Amino acid sequence: MSKKSENPVCLTVAELAQRLGCPFEGDGEKIIRGVASLESAGEGDLVFLAHPKFRPLFEQAEASAAIVSLEEKQGKIPYLRSKTPNLTFLKAIRIFFQPYLPESGIHPKAVVAESAKIGKDVSVGAYSVVGKEVEIGDGTIIFPHVDIYPYAKIGTGCILHSQVTVREGCILGNRVFLQNGAVIGADGFGYARKGDGTHVKIPQMGTVILEDDVEVGANTTIDKAAMDKTIIRRGTKIDNLVQIAHSVEIGENTIVISQAGIAGSSKIGKNVIIAGQAGIPDHVQIGDNSIIAAQAGVIGSLPAGSKVAGSPHMKNKEYWRMWANVKKIPELIKEIKKLKSK
Repeated sequence: MSKKSENPVCLTVAELAQRLGCPFEGDGEKIIRGVASLESAGEGDLVFLAHPKFRPLFEQAEASAAIVSLEEKQGKIPYLRSKTPNLTFLKAIRIFFQPYLPESGIHPKAVVAESAKIGKDVSVGAYSVVGKEVEIGDGTIIFPHVDIYPYAKIGTGCILHSQVTVREGCILGNRVFLQNGAVIGADGFGYARKGDGTHVKIPQMGTVILEDDVEVGANTTIDKAAMDKTIIRRGTKIDNLVQIAHSVEIGENTIVISQAGIAGSSKIGKNVIIAGQAGIPDHVQIGDNSIIAAQAGVIGSLPAGSKVAGSPHMKNKEYWRMWANVKKIPELIKEIKKLKSK
């Protein structure tokens, strides 16, 4: 993204501090025009110090002001002080940068069923299709080339980017963001094997529910349930290229990172972190506040607060202790050969 908004904002340090609710030190009349990384900052830019390990970069940055912790010593540029510099910096980004969003209205090349219910200030882009009995809440933005199947319901303030598909009967809450190519409500992968070795498709009769403030990354698929619901609870964030199978339930504020896969009918708790390329089998339960490391292969249910890694999974400490000893194996083999020769 561009660090500068198309409609540039220009604030003094004092004005910015007031809008962010932060005390400041130094020249309050210094002008801030945008935000930047420590490496690319220049005159008029705001930066922040996230961690002491970044101090060398921070001291070399050519920024005009910085957001720092309450304990940070006074520096050569104006400081805005915050208990949480990273979160305050995110607020600053929203002041200086606004992503592109199309104007409200239905494009003449969009296809919208007569029975669809469209709220106020909705935008429907060119070549998008809105099926019969669809409901779209106020302020929702449908970019070009989006397919919304019949009977789907979409809440207020949602953003659906190009190439998104929302299948029949799926329900999206408020402020749901779907990145390009996300598919909500594809058929679950369910088949019955016949005696002759062929497979018969099990009808997928259910739906998908995404609660408020859920975000789904690009080219991620969330399958509908065979007979009930696949549910992604409030505030959960799902990265690109994730597969979530039928009848899965994911608790509030969980993070699922790229290329992870969750098999059918598994239940994931609240505030769980599932790192990249981790795999979770069907019909297991992952307790609240668990952390599953990258490429972990979970083989069973986990109690709340679990921290696991490896495939098959084991406790984090055990896993890293094991790998710390792996590099000793060549020397151990030599010792064993010596003992054998004796």
